[in-house]
Amino acid sequence: MAARFAATKPILRASLRSSPANGHVAYIPHIRKIVIEYCEKYPSSSNTRTFLSKDLERVARQNPHVEFVVKQRNGHEPIARGFYANDRDKVIPLQGFEVTGIERKVQLLLDSSGAKIKQLKRNHIVESTTEAARGIWSGLHVDTPFTI
Repeated sequence: MAARFAATKPILRASLRSSPANGHVAYIPHIRKIVIEYCEKYPSSSNTRTFLSKDLERVARQNPHVEFVVKQRNGHEPIARGFYANDRDKVIPLQGFEVTGIERKVQLLLDSSGAKIKQLKRNHIVESTTEAARGIWSGLHVDTPFTI
């Protein structure tokens, strides 16, 4: 008896690649890079300069998966810019914040997903047009009362 084999498709190298994804085994952080830009002379950048000299190293050590870049940008207000894995970026102005506020804003960039902010519809209440599948249950609505 001759065995018949079905023709198989060759496996191409491109089909063996997989895109990284979050799952129960691995976690891929959304943020890739944070760029902090400040001015050396503006008074509004003084707290940003203090944050950079005292706290940035600690924050960078706590987040080794993120690349931290510091740029001196003369004549401009300080900003923090986060770059994400979905090719989006978020910019947060840092003027007017204390050092702890700047750290909170950097943490906000670290915790953010980089997804576009979606507008929630106002006055949109979800109501069901039908009763629940099992109906309303009560111990008083049965033939024999419920006992414990």
